[in-house]
This record gives sequence, structure tokens and C-alpha cells, in this order.
Amino acid sequence: MGKNQHVQPHNDGWQVKGEGNTKATKLFETQAEAIKYARDIAINQKAEVIIHGRDGEVRETDSYENGPRVDK
Repeated sequence: MGKNQHVQPHNDGWQVKGEGNTKATKLFETQAEAIKYARDIAINQKAEVIIHGRDGEVRETDSYENGPRVDK
């Protein structure tokens, strides 16, 4: 399992940061862009996406530990 990916507010918009990392992996203007990027990483690494609101509190998590979910 890879590092969980956090989508967090940043001075310049939103950041994606791997759990335990001190620096952002990438910065984005919108939260939606950051979430998409974080999900791609999490799917590849079989990890989780932890989405924080503007207040920094966790508002949603998505797990890709078993790969992406396939709806039938």
C-alpha cells in the first residue's frame, strides 16, 4: 500500500500532499482538480484520499486499497 493522499487548503488554492510529507506534491486552483489528481495517485498506489474542507477538518475519505470500485 502506498501513501494516503491528503487534499488540503493552501495559500494559493489547494494542495495534494502524501501522508507524512512536508511539502505538497502539487498545487491546484480548485479543490476538484486536486481531488482528481489525488484519486489517480491513490488508485495507482492502492491508498486512500483524505479530503479536507477549507477549515482543515476532514470532510470525506475514499479508499482505493483494493483498486477502484466498479459499479455494475
